[in-house]
Amino acid sequence: MKQKPIQHHFDALAALLLFGVFAACVLAVLLTGADAYRRLTQRDQAAFDRRAGAQYVVTKLRQADRAGNVAVKEIEGVRTLVLDADTEYITYIYQYDGWLWELYTWCEEPMAPGEGRQLLEAEGFDLSLEEGLLTVRLTTAQGTEDTLLLSLRSGEGWDG
Repeated sequence: MKQKPIQHHFDALAALLLFGVFAACVLAVLLTGADAYRRLTQRDQAAFDRRAGAQYVVTKLRQADRAGNVAVKEIEGVRTLVLDADTEYITYIYQYDGWLWELYTWCEEPMAPGEGRQLLEAEGFDLSLEEGLLTVRLTTAQGTEDTLLLSLRSGEGWDG
């Protein structure tokens, strides 16, 4: 009769060991999945940041693309895309202090770097406008660079 309780302890120990192995496997799968999810979300966020900045500039440019409404100016040492949407208001898009900024203001109000709203982190924003072709080089916080060559539909910008 003493053999049954000993056998019972071995059965319980084997079940507990099997449960422990199962729990360890579940934990390993969860940790692997969490790491894969983290990497995917970081990759997607980087791709979004890269596309969002470029698409934002393209959209704003297309909205204001009329003869004489697009210019590239140097304002207080900051290269700025100036979009003259109408006769009363003006939009400035520029990179300052690690961010891409937009300032929509009354046309008589002077622009100062750091005014407006921060759009997204950006390390560089280089602009040139020659003969109706706007070249935009946007460098994200991660260091990826997008170069956009945009032909103005109006065919011209204005000198700033």
